Amino acid sequence: MNLLALFPFLNWFKLVSKESIKADMIAGFTGAVIVLPQGVAFATIAGLPPEYGLYTAMVTPVIAALFGSSHHLVSGPTTAISIVIFSAVSHHADPGTPEFISIALTMTFLAGVYQLAFGLARLGALVNFVSHTVVIGFTAGAAILIATSQMKHILGIHIPKGESFIHTWFDIFNGFGNSNFYLLIIAMATLFTALLIKKFLPKIPNLLIGMVAGSVIAFALKDTVDGITLVGEIPGHLPPLSTPDFSFETITALAPEAFAVALLGLIEAVSISRAVATKSNQRINSNQEFIGQGMSNVVGSFFSSYAGSGSFTRSGINYEAGAKTPMSAIFAAIFLLIIVLLIAPLTAYLPVAAMGGVILLVAYNLIDFHHIEMILKNSKSEATILIVTFLSTLFLELEFAIYMGVLLSLVFFLKRTSTPEIPTLSINVDPKTNKRCFININKKPLKQCPQLKIIRVDMSIYFGSINHIQDRISHIAENERIYNILIDASRINFIDLAGAEALVSENKILKKHGGGLYFVGLKSSVYEVIAKSCFVKKIGANHFYDSKGSAINGIYKHLDKDICATCQSLIFKECNE
Repeated sequence: MNLLALFPFLNWFKLVSKESIKADMIAGFTGAVIVLPQGVAFATIAGLPPEYGLYTAMVTPVIAALFGSSHHLVSGPTTAISIVIFSAVSHHADPGTPEFISIALTMTFLAGVYQLAFGLARLGALVNFVSHTVVIGFTAGAAILIATSQMKHILGIHIPKGESFIHTWFDIFNGFGNSNFYLLIIAMATLFTALLIKKFLPKIPNLLIGMVAGSVIAFALKDTVDGITLVGEIPGHLPPLSTPDFSFETITALAPEAFAVALLGLIEAVSISRAVATKSNQRINSNQEFIGQGMSNVVGSFFSSYAGSGSFTRSGINYEAGAKTPMSAIFAAIFLLIIVLLIAPLTAYLPVAAMGGVILLVAYNLIDFHHIEMILKNSKSEATILIVTFLSTLFLELEFAIYMGVLLSLVFFLKRTSTPEIPTLSINVDPKTNKRCFININKKPLKQCPQLKIIRVDMSIYFGSINHIQDRISHIAENERIYNILIDASRINFIDLAGAEALVSENKILKKHGGGLYFVGLKSSVYEVIAKSCFVKKIGANHFYDSKGSAINGIYKHLDKDICATCQSLIFKECNE
C-alpha cells in the first residue's frame, strides 16, 4: 500500500496492453499536434519566449500523468495560468528578459510546493467548497485581457508597458488611425483560416494550418511592407536544465502570488479531471491530483517549464481520441519533442501578427457562453460570484481577482450552510400498515402536541449554523411556550464544540421551565464524538434515544398530565392509554 502511495502510476500500469498502447499513441499524437501552436501562444501570453510553452508541454504532462489520478487529464500550459504568470511576474521584471524567466520558474516551483503540501495534507476536498463559477468568471475576464494584449501586435500600435485595461483601450482608440493594416490582414487571415478548417475539416489541426496561412501571407508581403515582426527560430532541443531562485528575499516576495497560481491550477485540474471522469466512469482522487500537479510544477521548474495545470481542450480531445491510460499524455510529450526537433527552424518565418490571430481565437474559445447564460438565468448567488470575479479580473490585480472569487464562493457556501432547514414534525399513522412515523407538517397538515415540539435539523450543527438553530429553539420556547423539544438528528453528520456548548446552554434554559432538549436518531459516529466532549454527560444520557417510539415514551412521562387531560390532539399512542 505504501508503495502505491509513493508510485501511484503502478495502479494504472496493469491496464497497459498492446491495444491500449496503440490507442494511447494515436491520442498522444493528436494531442502533440494540438499543443504545438497552443504552447507557443500560451508562452507568448505569459511574457516568456515561445519555446518555454513547448518545454512546459513536454515535461508537465509526463510528471502529472505518473503522479496524478486521472486517466485522461492532460496537463501543460494553460491560458488562465499564463496570464496570471504574466501579471504577477511583470511587477518584478520586464517580460522576456532573463530575470523575468528566472522569476517565472521560481514562482512555478513555489506554486508546486503549495500544491504538493495541500495534497500531502489530504486537503483535496477543499476544492469542493470553491464554486467552478470562479474559474468561468476568471477565464472570461482573462480572455478579454488576452485579446486586449494582442491588439498592439495585430494593429501595430505602440502601447506603453504596464498599462491598465482601460488605458490600453484608450491608447488603441487614439492610435487606430496609425494602424498597420497589413498586420491586421495577416492576423485576420490566420484567424479565419483556423475557423474555416475547424468547421469544414475538424480532424485537421486548425490552429497550425492558420499559422501556416499567416506565415505564407507575411512571406509574400515581406519585400513590400515594413513592420512585419517575426517570432524567430525556436531552439530545437530537449528542455534545458534550470534553477529557480531560492533566495529568501525572492521567495518571500513571490509567495503570495505563487499561492494564487497554485490555487487556480488546482481548481482547474480537479474540475477538468472530474468533468472528463463523468464520461469515462472513473473515480478521481483529489488528493492524488493535488500531488500530481504539485510534482509536475516542482520538477518542471528545474527543466525550464513554467506553471501548468490541466487543459480542458487537450483533456477532452484526449478522451475523444480514444485514450485508455495516462500513457497517452506521455506519448503526447514524446511526439511533441520529436515534432519540435524537426520543425523548429520553420518558426523563424512565423509572424507575431499571425500569433496574435491564433491567440484571439484561443481567447474567444475560453469564454464559456453556455454556462455563463445558465448561471445568469438560474442562480443569483452564482451570478454574483461570476460578475464580481469577471470585473475583478478586468480592473484589479489578477491574483486578487482569484482570491475575491474564491472568498465570495466560500461566503455564499457558509451562508447556505449557516441557515439549515428546521422543519416541524408530527406523528402520522399509515392507514394500510398502522405504523407511526414522523412527517413534515408542511407536507401534510397534522395536529401537534401542545407540550412537545418535534423538529428536524437538516444539516450539521457547527459554529456557523448554531446561531440559526438557537434562534429556532428560543422562538419555540418564548413564543409557543413549549419547553420540551425533541430533535430528529438523523440528518446531522457532525456537531462541533461550539455547537455542542450552545445546545447545552439551550437545554439549561429549557430545564428552568421544566422541560429539556432531547435527541433521537443520532448517528453512532456523531454520538461517539460528542460523548468524548462531555456533551452527553452535560445534557444527560436519558435525553438521547435510539428510536422514535422510545423517545416519545420517555418524554411523555415528563409532560404535565393536567394539560394532557384536556388535550384534544392525542397524537401519541400514550395519550390514548
